[in-house]
Amino acid sequence: MPSKNKAVPPKTPLWARITKHQIIIPIAALLALALFNLIADPSFFRIELKENSAGNMILSGNLISIIDSGSELAILALGMTLVTAASGGQDISVGAAIAISGSVMLRVLCGNNSHPTSLQAPIIVALLVACLVSMAFGAFNGALVAFFKIQPMVATLILFTAGRSIAAWINNNELPIVSDETFSYFGNNIPGIPIPTPFLIAIVCFIVTWLFMKFTNISLYVQSVGVNEKTSRLNGLNPEFIKLMTYVLLGLCVAIAAFIKVSRISTINYSVVAKDIEMDAILAVALGGNALSGGKFSMSASVLGAYVIQFLTTTLYKFEVKATALPAYKAVVVIALVVLSAPTVREKLSQLSKKFRKKAPAAKAA
Repeated sequence: MPSKNKAVPPKTPLWARITKHQIIIPIAALLALALFNLIADPSFFRIELKENSAGNMILSGNLISIIDSGSELAILALGMTLVTAASGGQDISVGAAIAISGSVMLRVLCGNNSHPTSLQAPIIVALLVACLVSMAFGAFNGALVAFFKIQPMVATLILFTAGRSIAAWINNNELPIVSDETFSYFGNNIPGIPIPTPFLIAIVCFIVTWLFMKFTNISLYVQSVGVNEKTSRLNGLNPEFIKLMTYVLLGLCVAIAAFIKVSRISTINYSVVAKDIEMDAILAVALGGNALSGGKFSMSASVLGAYVIQFLTTTLYKFEVKATALPAYKAVVVIALVVLSAPTVREKLSQLSKKFRKKAPAAKAA
């Protein structure tokens, strides 16, 4: 007969259950930034319906600017999360790859004339060609990492160094300009829809990625390879193929981000486009609580981390921080957030919390 005095395990406090979730760090950072802006300037959150230069009604405000400008970074964070989880390293060439992909797209749309009066190919064709080229460069990076066992940052340094020169070479060092108005819709607003198109594209990318992860075993395979490559091989997985696949998927994300970047201004500046975006993409992954050494990951946390970084950037611009000083302010805040999100720090804080909880009943008993 079972004993009636069977010990009941202590119930985990609500706060402990909340803080153990990976996404809590970017949520906390987002709330902190929101509270700061609410106190400093409540008008920061004002959203208005205004008429743009084309005569269309669009939503305007700092929050709209955040979800608009942060969309490319959020899309890149999806691919960077997979690469980080599988290879335990990061791709530092995504900014240069965006320049290449954008240049290919413009070459298809403009043909041999850098200033055509009409599109030389359908937009969807240009996008597909750019996707194939970007995925090919992703496969190049992935092959160096997976088959030649080169460290990810070293392997991607090749494209990081040469990528923008390749982009300029594709269009003979000219700056093509697309005059067709419909091309600009994808980087700005579609007439009749007040929400920025880049944000809508980012939502579609997130949903497709989520469905892909939910209805396949890719997530499990990537985590397995990232945690222990040798064990995953013994379980029948092919670590080299999985790593290669993550870089190819990142290449696809790069092409979509390039599509938005180029569509915003209907042209490209090879040396400036997506400058330093690779660092922000890596920070978004880290801010999402993902281990930069590989293994377990959270896509939603990385995407939220991307928008937190854009929220921080917009906040600094709002308070007239000089562009030259922006990286310094940004680095201090991001370093603090990344340190707090590090698994080691979270474990120490958890242990400290347990000690306080143990001391509290002892103090009451005394």
